[in-house]
This record gives sequence, structure tokens and C-alpha cells, in this order.
Amino acid sequence: MKKIMNFGILAMSLLLGFLLTSCEDEPAGGKPPVISLDNTEASYSVKAGKEITITPVYENAEDAVFAWKLNGNVISTEPSLVFSSVETGTFYVELTVINGYGTAYSEVQISVMELVVPKISLAFPQDGYATVENGTLLLEPVIENGEGATFAWYVNGTETASTQDFSFVAEKAGTYTLKLVASSEDGSSEIEFEVKVYTAEQMPFSWDFEYETFNVSAGRTIRIKAFDIKNDFGAEYIWKVDGEEVQRGSSTEYLYTAPAAPAVKSGSVTSLSVTMKNSYAEVTKELKINNCPAEGTYRRMATGASNAKFNKVYEFLPAPGQFVNEGYTATTMDEAVAYAESRLQSGTAYVSLGGFGGYIVVGFDHSIENDGSYNIQIKGNSFNGSSEPGIVWVMQDENGDGLPNDTWYELKGSEYGTGTETRDYCITYYRPKAAQMPVLWEDNNGGSGYIDYLGSFHRQDYYYPEWVEEDSYTLRGTCLSPRNEETRPGYWFNGSFDWGYADNFGSDRLTDDDNYAAAANGNHFRISDAVTFDGKPANLKYIDFVKVQCAVNAKSGMLGEISTEVLDFNDFNILKNQQ
Repeated sequence: MKKIMNFGILAMSLLLGFLLTSCEDEPAGGKPPVISLDNTEASYSVKAGKEITITPVYENAEDAVFAWKLNGNVISTEPSLVFSSVETGTFYVELTVINGYGTAYSEVQISVMELVVPKISLAFPQDGYATVENGTLLLEPVIENGEGATFAWYVNGTETASTQDFSFVAEKAGTYTLKLVASSEDGSSEIEFEVKVYTAEQMPFSWDFEYETFNVSAGRTIRIKAFDIKNDFGAEYIWKVDGEEVQRGSSTEYLYTAPAAPAVKSGSVTSLSVTMKNSYAEVTKELKINNCPAEGTYRRMATGASNAKFNKVYEFLPAPGQFVNEGYTATTMDEAVAYAESRLQSGTAYVSLGGFGGYIVVGFDHSIENDGSYNIQIKGNSFNGSSEPGIVWVMQDENGDGLPNDTWYELKGSEYGTGTETRDYCITYYRPKAAQMPVLWEDNNGGSGYIDYLGSFHRQDYYYPEWVEEDSYTLRGTCLSPRNEETRPGYWFNGSFDWGYADNFGSDRLTDDDNYAAAANGNHFRISDAVTFDGKPANLKYIDFVKVQCAVNAKSGMLGEISTEVLDFNDFNILKNQQ
């Protein structure tokens, strides 16, 4: 409630008495009062629950009576006004000053604003924080509303640092309780969490693989690689095929070549194991490889009844972003896929892939043939100054089960092999601890940052996909060097790449239309640009599945994160034959 002093009856009585007395004893040569405010616009601001004192300068007011009124009620009869309100909004207060020679009036506007308390956001690993004895754990929280804030870090209850970032070092193994308090004149917030400190022998080892079962066509070579390796401490990796050791050393990847046709037996399975061994631990991962028939066995030739348009969305997993969870609710992958499919089938509604790594996978009612020219059309909403490139990947249904669980091949674009891209780039996103907060991320190159929460434009509580159950998830792929720049204050230009990327204002749009209305417009792709893991031509005769993945980890001021948008997928072979 507003802090109001109820002087109404008393003040009006005093005013009336003063006027009567003044009329009887009016001295000669007097002047009416004059009010001067220290703010020429008569506008003041204060935070909710805080006090503001407004002290005008008066002339000829030695024997005057003062009345401050709000909504017709006198709230003070003092020369200065002390005002406070826990309610936000704009209040208009009238000031009346009366002496025996006249009356002066003024009005002030008081804006009561919300308290802006610092909010702390910190990236918490899925299994909590862990470090090794005498190792350094760098903690870099993001602080919203942190301008002018002070910080206090506590370790087991003892204040240890007063900086925003904190390097935690412990000499002995154990569990430590850390707390950060961020304070400003508007209030404070805090987070408390545990850090487990291990000896080198105890430090938990972890790794990840793209699949546990790999499918590969006869005669082809695939790369099987361990990703996201943590705490291997210079380990040796031992690879075995069907129990026989085939590779030993520091390499975390193995190249497997399937038997060539007709040597391969349909449905034959190869067992592959990899063992990580160091001075403290030995961990083995068992994998399986399905040796599939030769390319073409499961090819689905197009017919006159085949549709150029994609017929199914198989996966939709965006990175966090301003359009994620906006206008739809999806708590499972199936619900997310249904949402994406319904929008793309319309041909006019886009699906946003969020920040780097976000992806969508689609399929067709037939195999798309490689005729050496453009074979695939993917529509985005790019225009000159607004390119948000997506890497395109293609896959054959090598095992014939109708699912995109085989080998992805990247379609090289204009940047491939130029040194302006990062291959095997991994980024992990962390679920915010509270609503309307940024999403923090860390990458495999030691980088970190956050996806901004843009509450002025997109007010859904969370930009983290609701159908991701884990508190963090990792996306990986090829990352392009961004081409966005602020050409003048507040104006961002998202530059294009020459060719080979979705949602990109490149030459493969096959039109000179500037598309300034940001309408759906297609980029075109050649299956013959597919490359293997080592950059060699994949020589695919056809494909069955297409994946688009946001290829840039960058943001453009108030525009937010760069996020690839897709609106449609088509077999361009059918479209160009209809022209």
C-alpha cells in the first residue's frame, strides 16, 4: 500500500483558519508564494517499498500552509513530501501552498518501479560439480540485474571471495558446500551447492558414443569415436573386433570397414569393444556393428505417385532459443515431432532450431536420386542481411528398417575445408534453475556463455525444450565462424555464406529476388556434395533422410541467438522435372 498520512480534516481546518486570519490581519506589500522544484519536469522515480523525499524551494512562504494531495486526499502538510509505495505505477501528487496574499500550485509525477534484485544463473553439470585435489574449478555465474551488485562466496560457511567469478581449489578430497550471495540496494539472492573433490584415483571417468549399434553397408568405412571424454588422465585405449585386439594407443577413434559384397552375409554382426585404461581405472564399452548389404539393396525408386514433399518428421530437438516452447506445449519427443510436422506440412509456418546444434530430421516416401545436379530443396526465410545457416546432413537407410539410425554424411558447403569451421564441436546446455532466466552453455573448447532471455519479445518461462527430461543435454556437429556484425548501434547484419547451407542468402537460392519480406524461399543441395568423416566424396547414389542442424554459435544483440529456421523440404528432382 502507499505510505499516506491522513491529515485531511486537520489540514483543511488549518487552511481555512489561516485564510480567515490572513484576511483580518493582511499586512501591506506582501507577495504570494512561489514553488520551485529541483526537477524541471516535475518527474521523480523510486523503487517499490523505498522512500523518496521531495523538497521544493519556496519563496514568500514563511507563514504559508502546505498541502500535498493524492487522489483528492491530503497526504502531508509539511513543506517536504516523504513518499513510499509498495505498489508499482505512476502517482500524481498535487502541492498547494497558501499565504495571506495568494496561492501557488504544482503537480509532481512519481513513478514507482519494481525492485530489480540480482538473479544468479550457474551451469550445473548433470552429475554435479566435481574436481580433483589441488585442481582449479572455475565458476562463472551469469548475473541478471547485476549492475552495481556485490558478491560474497562462502566455502563451508566461511567467506572466501568477493568477486563474481570464483576459482575454487581444495587441497583435500571431500564434499564442500559453496554458496554465492549477490546483493544490491534492491535486495539479494543466493545459490548453494556441493562440490565433490576427489583424489586422482577417485575422479570419475566418463565418455559418450554416437550409437551403441552402428549400421554400415558392405565395403564402406565408418568412424567410431568416443566423445565428451572426462578424466582419462593420459589413458591408453584398446580396441578389439570380435575379441581380437586391432588397435592400441591414445586414439579415441577407430575406423571400421565392413566386408565387401558379396563376402558380407546379410545380417552378420561384428562385436567391437573399446577399453580405457589408466593408472587408476579400467573401463570397457561394448558396441555392435551390423554389416548391411551393399548400397541399393533398400533403395526405393520414385514413381509417378511419389510426392516431392517430405512425408515425415522423425526427430526434432532444437537448442534452447527464443522460439522454443512458444505457442506450443510438448513434453515428449513424439509431441515435439507432431508440432514440427504440422507446421512444416503447411508450407508457410517455420520451425526454429534454436542455437547451435539444434536439429530436425525428415524423410520421404521414396529415395532421392543423385543425378549430379541439385536434388534437395530446403526452404528457410533468409534475406539479404538475415542469414542463419544450417548444416545439411544426408543418410541412406542402410539396414532397411525405415529409421534414420545409420550413417550421416555432411553436405559440404562453401566453407568446408577453408579453416573457418570447427568439426566435432560439442556444446552442452543447462536447464535454468528458475523461470525467465538465460540458458547457460559450455563447449568442448573451454568456452561458455548463455542464450539470452528476451522477455520483451518472447515471454514463455523457459527457452529450454520442455521435452528434454535431463537437466543438461549435449549437441554436436560442425560449427561455422559467424558473420554477424553490428553495423550501427542496435542494427545487426547477419551476413550470408556463398552456398551449401539452409536458411542462407546464398547463390543456391537460384533466384535474384531479395526476399525482403522474409517469405519462404529455398536453398538447393547436391547429394554429390556428401563427404565422409575424413572429407572424401561419399559417392552416394541416393539418400532417404535429411537433417538440418543450426551451424553457428552466436547472437546478435536484441535479435537474440542466431537460429536456423526451416519451412519445407522437397525432392528437387521431382520439382525440376515438373517445370
